[in-house]
Amino acid sequence: MTTLAKPPLAYKIAVLVFLENAAGEHLLLLRAKPPNLGFWSPIGGKLETAIGESPFECAVRETQEETGFSIIADDLHLFAMIAEKAYEGHAHWLMFLFRCRRPIPAQPADMEEGKFGFFSRDAIGTTVPIPETDRNALWPIYDEYRDRFVALKADCQPGRPIHVEIEQITPPNK
Repeated sequence: MTTLAKPPLAYKIAVLVFLENAAGEHLLLLRAKPPNLGFWSPIGGKLETAIGESPFECAVRETQEETGFSIIADDLHLFAMIAEKAYEGHAHWLMFLFRCRRPIPAQPADMEEGKFGFFSRDAIGTTVPIPETDRNALWPIYDEYRDRFVALKADCQPGRPIHVEIEQITPPNK
């Protein structure tokens, strides 16, 4: 008897954009569809690879499309790149994490992707439901490296604890 090999998982490339208002509250989207259906997370989306879109171009485009807030690449700081292996068992992801240095002036209107809310950092992950990978990886990365740069890889295979490994930090820890 032969066993059928599982098809390889797709590799997706995407950005997340961490936006704050003038009070320092974080803008999150309550996702209305997968991935992260029913959880709050930063805005973002997949790169348009067919047109050669860069991560910065994608972050600018996604910010405009999802929030109506017009930014430029100079408003962004790329603080992390994380390769997530087997996220939710469906795909591998290469994620570019950006912090927008310009405050968003108002809460955007709800849209097809979900509804928005502003939250203090203390509320995120305690009273505000977020995905497990966000709690165990993305927000701790944000807290520690948001003004620097870190490259990481994460094993997110279902049934295992999420394991995050640092591949490089710039500037290095002293």
